[in-house]
Amino acid sequence: MATPLPTRVLGRTNVRLPILGFGTAPAGKRLNLKDAVQLYESALNQGITYFDTAPEFAGYGKAQVQLGHLLKERRNEVFLVTKCYEPTGDAALKLLERSLRELQTDFADLVFVHSLGADKMDPQIVFSPRGTYPALIKAKQLGLARFVGLSGHNRPQRFAEAIQKYEVDVLLNVSNFVDRYTYNFEQRVWSLVTKQQIGLIAMKVYGGESRSLFSGISNSVIPQSYLDLAFRYALSQPQVACAVIGMATLQELKENLARVQGFTPLQDQERAQLASIGKRLAKGWGAHFGAVS
Repeated sequence: MATPLPTRVLGRTNVRLPILGFGTAPAGKRLNLKDAVQLYESALNQGITYFDTAPEFAGYGKAQVQLGHLLKERRNEVFLVTKCYEPTGDAALKLLERSLRELQTDFADLVFVHSLGADKMDPQIVFSPRGTYPALIKAKQLGLARFVGLSGHNRPQRFAEAIQKYEVDVLLNVSNFVDRYTYNFEQRVWSLVTKQQIGLIAMKVYGGESRSLFSGISNSVIPQSYLDLAFRYALSQPQVACAVIGMATLQELKENLARVQGFTPLQDQERAQLASIGKRLAKGWGAHFGAVS
């Protein structure tokens, strides 16, 4: 029997989640149906219940369709997350309905207004009466989603402004010790959420999809020798409930589960070490997720 994973409460949702979530994009792009379903099932059997996915055009390959084959048998065990990468409400609702069909379920636990920092996701449209945000609030009222959040990799100011004006259940943002010196969601956005009790999920914990010599590891541009510290960095941020990490192999799953079981918060000396390394690496990475503001 698998050892229970440490858990945390996801803000005001009061949902308790394991501190490791499964990002399905790498598997959706690299694995066939059989292998992907086996990998998802193995993760679930070992206590990972948070599964993050999105439609193919959002960069997730066949992940939603693959995940649907697991959900049709074990939906009640999964905290299911999908995303709407459309600025207008009509398009977002159609996309959500299509996603639910692919996932073989009639509701998602959490739906994100996805990639709010992207050029196409203009906040003046997204939050307008005809935009995605009010459409997903309607979907929540109709029972198609339990919670509505905002996700994104860049333009943190958009998020800071949105959470002051609108009701947001969860934020999903980049959190790693390198991009802190470029995008800095940790201070520019996450430091503002205490009063609202917004749930926080860390993504791109290892830096994102690799185009470098570290390409053997899903979603990692951080050198392998720093992966343990990167994992601990994300989960040492105040109020973070879960780190969602993209995985495409059983070995990656095994390594991340080991990091969960051995997790301890960063110490001051380690924070200082990562600050020096992060600043150096950030100069080379630059604004690799897009515009900062």
